[in-house]
Amino acid sequence: MRQLPQYPNRNVLVGSATGDDAGVFRLDRNRALVQTTDFFTPIVDDPFAYGQIAAANALSDIFAMGGRPLTALNLLGVPNELITPATIAAILRGGLEKAREVGCVIIGGHTIRNPEPIYGLAVTGIVSPKKMLTNARAKPGDFLVLTKPLGTGIATTGLKRGLTSRVLSSAVVKLMARVNDVGAELAERGLVRAATDITGFGLLGHLASMCRASGVSAEISADEVPVLGDEIFDLIAQGCIPGGTKQNLTTANAVTFWGKTPAHQRLLLSDAQTSGGLLLAVPPRKIKVVMDLLKKRRTPARAVVGQIRQQGKRLISLGECK
Repeated sequence: MRQLPQYPNRNVLVGSATGDDAGVFRLDRNRALVQTTDFFTPIVDDPFAYGQIAAANALSDIFAMGGRPLTALNLLGVPNELITPATIAAILRGGLEKAREVGCVIIGGHTIRNPEPIYGLAVTGIVSPKKMLTNARAKPGDFLVLTKPLGTGIATTGLKRGLTSRVLSSAVVKLMARVNDVGAELAERGLVRAATDITGFGLLGHLASMCRASGVSAEISADEVPVLGDEIFDLIAQGCIPGGTKQNLTTANAVTFWGKTPAHQRLLLSDAQTSGGLLLAVPPRKIKVVMDLLKKRRTPARAVVGQIRQQGKRLISLGECK
């Protein structure tokens, strides 16, 4: 994107410069459009679940900006000779059900032939310019709160290799299909200063982007980070580590002071997530209200995992692990 010419527009409130979750275009003083798109190849065998996960993942970008999705377009690629019409219908039905769950209308889309299946959504939402969330407004002293446990990348890699237990397999599918609609309520109530959702770049990658955009650093307590289950560390020991996670760890090494953090926790913190949770920067005076709201909304996790600090030599530092 840096190689492309820039054409400034005063109504673009959030563009590509901060690496945020979605773009924001102002319509008037009280309304702005939030737009995003996301799609990927299947990470589970069940087509309906795949559709749900892909849709929840795309919708999450709108919620991470504090918006509410209005409409979406299906983006679908299929190998005609390998996938039946019934399977295609199941994928689309899964996406439709997730969109309907959050009041979003799927009004069309586009399909192409592709060597392997791809599915996702292009989503348009609405947000108040005065209440929208970005990753560029975190301040020193803000608490960092995570709303879903980590480990989906490792778990789905184990699933593909036949190493994941039935319990974990069911849990990871349910987790990835969970929408992050609480982000809209947090924004509308003015409870959060900055936010991002945790997806392909892992916790540390998305946190690093928040730190860069906000001109701050962050301290993380690895022991406070929620994990999908103890089995995740067993899978790490068996080498179930996605290529994206390994790449994320290499990138994180350049910006992170690890201290005595062991290798398995470094991998967890770098794990490439699919449809992960929200990472929230919460002012200290509002932390109790936020935690109470997350509890009321029964988010999969509500963990204070660290705090924003003044900008230092490293973007991220890890406290000692117990």
